[in-house]
Amino acid sequence: MRKKFIFLALGPLLLALSPFAEAQQPKKVFHIGYMSSVTPSADAERAEAIRRALRELGYVEKQNIFTEYRYSEGKRERHAEHAAELVRLNVDLIIVSGGETLTEAAKNATKTIPIVMVGAGVDPVAAGFVDSLARPGRNVTGITNITTALGGKRLELLKEAIPKITRVAVLLPEGREAEGGRRQLAALKENLPVSARALGLAVRFWDVRDTKGFELVFAALNKERSDALYVPPLPLMRENRKQIIDFASASRLPSLFESRDYVEAGGLMSYGADRANSYRRVAYFVDRILKGAKPADLPVEQPKKFEFVNNLKAAKQIGVTIPPTVLARADKVIK
Repeated sequence: MRKKFIFLALGPLLLALSPFAEAQQPKKVFHIGYMSSVTPSADAERAEAIRRALRELGYVEKQNIFTEYRYSEGKRERHAEHAAELVRLNVDLIIVSGGETLTEAAKNATKTIPIVMVGAGVDPVAAGFVDSLARPGRNVTGITNITTALGGKRLELLKEAIPKITRVAVLLPEGREAEGGRRQLAALKENLPVSARALGLAVRFWDVRDTKGFELVFAALNKERSDALYVPPLPLMRENRKQIIDFASASRLPSLFESRDYVEAGGLMSYGADRANSYRRVAYFVDRILKGAKPADLPVEQPKKFEFVNNLKAAKQIGVTIPPTVLARADKVIK
């Protein structure tokens, strides 16, 4: 009888304290790995955009997520090392911000930890990362920017903007630098000349071995004058963005890129995936996986939104007038 009385007396108190006790339970902090093929500064915009998108979904750094960042800074030998480190840390998920070899390193390091890729321009099926875009079937999913298919569209926009051009120089990595996107390079070399011929253009590929190699190529370009410069979306080009843009400006050479950051830094024009939208989709994949979804069941996405950006200030510096009809099609015009 006494025990029953004690229980009845304490019951309401225990019930009242129950929500408080639950509120005091520590929230799970998810451990995320982040691998980038470039330097922290070169990757800063992408990393910050992904953090903002995650915050919108309720994931706040050092509150309920903690991110381990690893930057290869253009040194591919670090890829495997960084992937192994993140696996040893037993992270809940790895975001791969880079190209083919970086994704491959993460995939080779673990068959169980979910991997979300972004920024790769390679076909993930051909690369063996997934079984199919609709049913990845493995621990890799995310967003693939198959950018070689956009090469013809970029040339078309360039020709509309500057009808008189006939010769386009294309910068490509050579040697060890080319290993980071061998499939992407092969597709570019195969498809771009076909698109160029249909527009009455001739393309010439210029191989760049390393950062110092740009000076040699630029010197040769000044002797064998081209009408425009096409810069594909590859790590070596991103790492040397300023050098490329400065050369194009000094040589009064119209420059064409795949992303708006080149144009915002002084390049002439760009056409490519809407990166802000891609970053938001990265957060979507992370959210779904942390809530229990399997990468194998989350379809790999391709960009649905693209943006065309023009820089009128750069056009004026190199003596080019972009027609109003072209400017009217631009998503952003920098003045």
